[in-house]
This record gives sequence, C-alpha cells and structure tokens, in this order.
Amino acid sequence: MASVVSLRTALTRLWRADRPLTAGGLLMLAALAVFAVGLVIDPRTITGAPAWLKPAKFAVSTAIYMLTLAWVFGHISEWPRVRRLVSRTTVTVLVLEVGIIALQAWRGTTSHFNNATTLDAALFSVMGLAIVVQTLMSVLVAVALWRQQFADHALGWALRLGMTLTIIGATSGGLMTAPTSAQLADAQIKQTIPTIGAHTVGAPDGGPGLPGTGWSLAHGDLRVPHFLGLHALQMLPLLAWFLSRRRLEAARRAHLVIAAGGSHLGLFLILMWQALRGQSLVDPDMATIVALAVWAVATGVAVWPFRGRHTSADVDSALNWINP
Repeated sequence: MASVVSLRTALTRLWRADRPLTAGGLLMLAALAVFAVGLVIDPRTITGAPAWLKPAKFAVSTAIYMLTLAWVFGHISEWPRVRRLVSRTTVTVLVLEVGIIALQAWRGTTSHFNNATTLDAALFSVMGLAIVVQTLMSVLVAVALWRQQFADHALGWALRLGMTLTIIGATSGGLMTAPTSAQLADAQIKQTIPTIGAHTVGAPDGGPGLPGTGWSLAHGDLRVPHFLGLHALQMLPLLAWFLSRRRLEAARRAHLVIAAGGSHLGLFLILMWQALRGQSLVDPDMATIVALAVWAVATGVAVWPFRGRHTSADVDSALNWINP
C-alpha cells in the first residue's frame, strides 16, 4: 500500500510539473504493455530479433525520458515558454517515432536505415527529421539548466551535465545513418541501396546479440555508447540523490557529481572508440582494456581528494567555483 501511495504521489508531482510529458510517458508505458503481448504471441523476427522487441525497447526509453524531463521541468520554473515549447514538441516527436517503429514492426520490416521502398524511405526520413527537432529541443533545456541557479549545487551540476551528455549521446546516433562500405559497394552493382546505415560496425545488422538489447556479440555496435550517453540524464541525478541521502557537505557532493560527469564522458568516448573499431563490447582487445584501466584510475584520482569530510572553510572555498 505504501508503495502505491508513493507512486501516486510521484505521478501527481510529475503531472503538476508538466501534464503533456507525464501523459506521454504513461501512454508509452501502455504501449509497452501492448508490445509485450506482441512479443508473446507473434513469432516473427526482424534482423534476427523478435519483431516487437524494438518497439518495446523504444517505448521504455521514451517513457523514461519524458517522465524524467517532466521532473527536470520542476527545477526550471523560470523558463515557462521554453518548458511549454519543449514539452509539446517532445511528446509529439517521440510518440511519432514509436508509432513509426511499431508500424514497421507490424509490417514485418525494419524501421531504421530502411530505404527499400518509397514508403520505407519516407518513414525513415520522417524519423530522422523528428529526432533532429527533438535534439534541438534538448539543447534549449540544456541552455536553461546552465543559466538556472540551484540551491542544491550537486543537483544543479547533475542536471546540467546529465542533459549535456544526453545531447552528445543523441547526436552520436548520426554515425549510424552513414552507409557502410558494403552497402555502397552493393549499390554500385545493383544501382539501388535498400539499406542506408547500420548499428553494427564490421558486419551487417542481425548477428548474435546480447539478450534484451541485441547489441552485437561479435562486432562493434554503436548502440552501446549511444545508450550510455542518452541515459546520463537519469544516472547523474540518481547519483546526486544518493549522495544527498548520505548527508555529505554540499561542496563534496557537487565535486563528486562533476567527477562522475567527467567519468561518464570518458567511458562514453572509450565505448565509442571500441565500437568504431568493429570490436564487440564483450570482447575487448588489449588497447581497450588499457583505456578502461586508465579511465578507472582517472576516475579514482578525481574522487579521492573528496573521500573524507572537510572543514567549513574547505566547503566555502570549493563553492566559489562549483556554483557558477
């Protein structure tokens, strides 16, 4: 019963912060239930994965993003016009995207990179334009967050860095839309290019993948860094919340969040580098292992100075640069 009351309270706060985003997030959760039924009753596969897996994954992702953004809007009350524009545009764009993905799954074909027919190409173009618009909306939110003053400095940095990293993660998706060398070679022979772009680097999409995600087990997969970047907006605020529960000094919490943001960016770049070299996440070579070791050490060095408590003078000194 307590959990139900807590959920109702959370949804009420989100509804008050932004009704369209909250409604859109709940709609995507309802769509997820429909897609889950499809996963059970529809035996078809598309590029080696269950037909309704991709709509389900996108429904989850967009629901999380819209509900998170509604929560973020509760912290930027000084920007009503930005919130209104971003809210309505985001809901429209993301519902449209998931709708197209579901339509293509129902048709038994791919949604992304599909240039096989005029309809497929048109739908993929609409999705691409929609995501460009959505990314621009995210930039508006980032600008508002960087200009907003926060009483909780750690939360402020988590939101600023989280949204910035999410934008970087979103734009990395553009790398997937470039035609591969194999597709270009095939186009020269057949004078047509039914597929433009791919998630996988070093092989066509559709090989063995990680359960639940489909990330390639044998080759590079650009979805890995893309996923990490996109969800910085959830990871960093969760860290700020966790640190606030530990009753640490304000400067210490802010420093740890900033260090986590830098660490997140570093890991994103390493995973991107790994994927672009055609290397699977689960089969790193020595260069990747060394890079990950350096990343881990650098993260530890950034965190180490703030491992203990500080005097009030230390806190005041740190806040001079931590609070922009």
